[in-house]
Amino acid sequence: QAQLVESGGGLVQPGGSLRLSCAASGRTFSTYVMGWFRQAPGKEREFVGHINWSGGSTSYANSVKGRFTISRDNAKNTVDLQMNSLKPEDTARYYCAARAITTLKYDYWGQGTQVTVSS
Repeated sequence: QAQLVESGGGLVQPGGSLRLSCAASGRTFSTYVMGWFRQAPGKEREFVGHINWSGGSTSYANSVKGRFTISRDNAKNTVDLQMNSLKPEDTARYYCAARAITTLKYDYWGQGTQVTVSS
């Protein structure tokens, strides 16, 4: 059964960095668009960014553009989210997701990893 597992979350001070990783198993996601989303307490889940199947194209939410970078390694079936210059408003649970290129709907989701930005 296909599974996505996030790791790398934790507590970081404002201005700091974290690198999240998403490990896929149960099937290959090399032809899938991989996305990152986040949800803060009391707020709706929001799009953070995504990367196309080859890693040659990425897109980011305006709120993280220039600070976050998504990369992928199809040989390892992993997708990373490098987060720099973190702000308290980046505090949320971060989720990895996957969708086929023929749809806009993300069919596979991880359980998420918590990121807390606080001094």
